[in-house]
Amino acid sequence: MRGLFTSDRATGSGRPESVTDTARVQPVLADLLAQAGRANVLPPLARPARARQHGLFNAPLKGRGMEYAESRPYQPGDDVRALDWRLTARSGKPHTKLFREERERPVLIAIDLRTAMTFATQGVFKSVQAARTAAMLAFKAAQSGDRVGGLVLGPDRLDDMLPARGQMAVTRLLKKIVATSTAAESDALSLNTLSERLLRLTAPGSLVFVLSDFRDLEDDAQQALARVASKSQLHLIEVHDAFEAMLPTLQAPLRVTRGAQSAEIELGNRVLSRDYHERYAQRLAALTHFCRAHRAALTSLSTTDDPLTELRKAAS
Repeated sequence: MRGLFTSDRATGSGRPESVTDTARVQPVLADLLAQAGRANVLPPLARPARARQHGLFNAPLKGRGMEYAESRPYQPGDDVRALDWRLTARSGKPHTKLFREERERPVLIAIDLRTAMTFATQGVFKSVQAARTAAMLAFKAAQSGDRVGGLVLGPDRLDDMLPARGQMAVTRLLKKIVATSTAAESDALSLNTLSERLLRLTAPGSLVFVLSDFRDLEDDAQQALARVASKSQLHLIEVHDAFEAMLPTLQAPLRVTRGAQSAEIELGNRVLSRDYHERYAQRLAALTHFCRAHRAALTSLSTTDDPLTELRKAAS
């Protein structure tokens, strides 16, 4: 299903609604660049630490990095490569060096812009909601001094950008998002394609965001994302429209359009509505279980939500 639509009762025609604001139905560069100001009010993005991978925002923690912090007595399980040999020799007891996290680290933002993301019944298209959220996160990462990279999955191609410093890196990513064509009738690529490429690009200690509706999160994609989560801080952002979670309670037929194609959906059937809702609930429950099992964060974002509000909730 693709496009804004209403029921025959609402419009008398069943044709797609007229949308004058292009930024509601497709990512527009000027709109994405405007998210920089909103990113200013977000807390700093979290520093990766294996002891705490479930959050999006947290305080910097000491760990393995480039800047020496201090030494302490050796504890079982410490990496022997971090032994402070000079202090060990002076004291006669083994000591381990501690390092501060690097001031900058890779932040990867992977966004799904396939055909199912070009859909909404209210608010903005899922693709627009994902793009605005990605822009806000990218700007926040750059403002924090981190390197920004990303992957953009379209219906028939996958583009990637290695992490780089500065606002220019953010702009390059946003231009890739805007340039991604979503005009295809069907998808040639799966979420597994994105997940496998993401696994190859993710360096240990990275902060990784994946924005999608996760409709086709199959076993192969889950395995790849689990491996990403094992070496980085992973945050999944599930984007959906209210219609995908629950059928409306209208008694009239609903006409759904996709280009020149259209179909009617009979509403008012309680069994159909219940089964429809249960399928979405099961998919979201499976995604929640995956994140808990692999210590990843999860945010659910509807097409009518304010991304800034939802990201700030993740910080609380």
